[in-house]
Amino acid sequence: GVDAYIGAALPDEKMPLIVVSHGSGSSIFGTAWLASGLAQRGALVVVLNHPGTTSGDSSPRRTVRLSERGADLSAALDHVLADPYFADRIDEERIAALGFSLGGATVLGIGGLRFEAERYAGYCETFGEAAQDCLFLARGGVDFDRLPQEFSAAMTDDRFGRIVAVDPGFTYAAMPSSAAQIEVPVQLITLGDTFPWLAVDVRSEGSGLVDQITQVEHVVIPNAHHYSFLPICTQNAPQLLIAEGEDPICDDPEGWDRATVHDASIEAIAAFAVAK
Repeated sequence: GVDAYIGAALPDEKMPLIVVSHGSGSSIFGTAWLASGLAQRGALVVVLNHPGTTSGDSSPRRTVRLSERGADLSAALDHVLADPYFADRIDEERIAALGFSLGGATVLGIGGLRFEAERYAGYCETFGEAAQDCLFLARGGVDFDRLPQEFSAAMTDDRFGRIVAVDPGFTYAAMPSSAAQIEVPVQLITLGDTFPWLAVDVRSEGSGLVDQITQVEHVVIPNAHHYSFLPICTQNAPQLLIAEGEDPICDDPEGWDRATVHDASIEAIAAFAVAK
């Protein structure tokens, strides 16, 4: 858990704002450690739950409706800017969108990236069950030849001047022409320097997204994997997940420390999205 004051006062100065988009099946609680760390480094942080892809309300068929998630971020920003108390303390030149996994795809869309259904269908046909995302969606009845229009719809919001995408999903479906036209700085964070997940591999050896964006900073966090960005687990959590037949989201290789990954991620993001 994260300790926080309710209704805490803010300094009378302009501050950077970061709006956070959680991953598939996560929630504001899954991003609390991240929001807390960035707030301690001088940012205003807005967290939200995405209906249809959040804890207790998560559907593969909603997962591919990306533009609905983008609209959630824009609506959250609308809400904050409509409050004079917060609006007076937001530096509108330093508003960033930060997302992890499915949230990473969402914020890239906010930055101007477009996703092409045919590209994604081809990716899933090529890699099949080796692609973690395709397997999840197929089990949920998603027809890759009939993806909804929300998968490819434009969702750019020019108010976001910086984009941070941590292990973003769906980048094999990215249209290179749209990536080349992104006008804001983008930070891509890869969790792991040895075996990044196929589904979120933005390197040249993967989807190649890192080569397609003009203003890009690529940060690789060592001794990490996709699940390292999730909250720190209790001591008994790995055994409990096994007993319940859930994904091994609490399993880290021997010698790895999730808190170290969190600290490194917060420092990298703060240097990009918080520092002037």
